[in-house]
Amino acid sequence: MSVGTKTLKPADLDTFENEQLVGELKKAKEELFNLRFQSATGQLESHGRVRAVKRDIARIYTIIRERELGFREVKAPVAKPAKAATKAASTAPKTDETAEETK
Repeated sequence: MSVGTKTLKPADLDTFENEQLVGELKKAKEELFNLRFQSATGQLESHGRVRAVKRDIARIYTIIRERELGFREVKAPVAKPAKAATKAASTAPKTDETAEETK
């Protein structure tokens, strides 16, 4: 997940562990530093990106603080059913035993 995008929502951040949140925060701060550096040297093309990264940093800080105060808990990620496992079983090559059963 990249920082400063529409995919970084509080609902998605709820599934992250505290260590992952700290890692995302560190990446966001590094990106903000790079964007500020680009702005100072006149190389920044998208000024809206600075605003988006700042909001992501604030969003991450908010979730960390809410967890410290007990307002928010770490939610388990929603697991999607594994369709690949059933598909793989049906497309598996037939062995001698299964080939004899089908005859």
